[in-house]
Amino acid sequence: MFSMICPLYVGTLGFSGIARALCPGVRKYGPRCDLSVYSGLSSRQGGHQTRGFVMSCNDDHVWSEAPGATSDRGCISNPDAICLNSQESSYTMEKSDERTEVVLLATGSFNPITVQHLRLFELARDHLHSTGNYKVVKGIISPVSDGYKKKGLVEGPHRLSMVQLATQTSDWIKVDPWECLKKDWTETVAVLRHHQQQLVGMNNGGNLDKKSGCRKGNKRKRDNCQDVPDHNCSESRAVPQVKLLCGADMLESLGTPNLWKPEHIVEIVSSFGLVCITRIGSDAQKFIYESDVLWKYRHNIHLVQEWITNDISSTKVRRALRRGMSVRYLLPDLVLDYIKNHDLYSEESEEKNSGLILEPLVRNTKDLQ
Repeated sequence: MFSMICPLYVGTLGFSGIARALCPGVRKYGPRCDLSVYSGLSSRQGGHQTRGFVMSCNDDHVWSEAPGATSDRGCISNPDAICLNSQESSYTMEKSDERTEVVLLATGSFNPITVQHLRLFELARDHLHSTGNYKVVKGIISPVSDGYKKKGLVEGPHRLSMVQLATQTSDWIKVDPWECLKKDWTETVAVLRHHQQQLVGMNNGGNLDKKSGCRKGNKRKRDNCQDVPDHNCSESRAVPQVKLLCGADMLESLGTPNLWKPEHIVEIVSSFGLVCITRIGSDAQKFIYESDVLWKYRHNIHLVQEWITNDISSTKVRRALRRGMSVRYLLPDLVLDYIKNHDLYSEESEEKNSGLILEPLVRNTKDLQ
């Protein structure tokens, strides 16, 4: 009879999982396994210094061998083979993802949606992931309603259909019709609030057992769930943050008089945050520097440099379509087919809302009077 002591670092597999992985012949632990923890003690086996957990087992009671297996009363003949180096094991253990989850929201006309609109999402996600602080879990495109009254704005159902076609192949970018189908124009800050509230609602009740306050399938008793902190309860789950995704032109529009309410700008940059993709000919950093509000909340504004420059815009696409020029590869093929099938973007459509003032300017000017 002898005792075999080997330092083991216990990860997510637990003792039984480690033992089975190291020795297929081991079926179970017997009643005389002793687990002790030491912090100052160190031992050297095979030239490695180890610290952590020590499992001391009497082999007469611990090891149960598979039928037909041969052993010298200890299935691992070389204890040094399972002694893990503390530095190496720290990299192999899986760590929990502590990044803040983010939902990117893009508002605008999308008249029509172009490949550049889709690229904004990819660029923003790459940038946020590169910081190591964020994890983008979803992208949302929210086309503006017809009540925006922008010149040349085709009907909302057409723009919604084109965005749906454009995002068919994406597994994370989706279109949301909530804003577009409204008769009146909805302020951007209200759209942000709506989607943030949607996420809060999903977090509190979407996949939860409302009676118990825990996710369905949780084995904890209902009475205990309300009183004892539990990672499976909704209170322990962080709600993803909605951030406004935009181009440099939209960022600079924050300085247009009466187009945005000052208090809304403050709320957007302070409570939600901006992810801005730079564009040729714009100086977003200078614009932020020259704005006291944006400078104050600059920590919540992410400027993304687009190294593969792309100057595609919906305005230029509409101009080319009116002139009978090809716009293939500037738009997703399904979107281009939809435009052709519905005969969109003609000289007549470009004159729609001509002579009207943008609804934000009308509404904000009235508020000042």
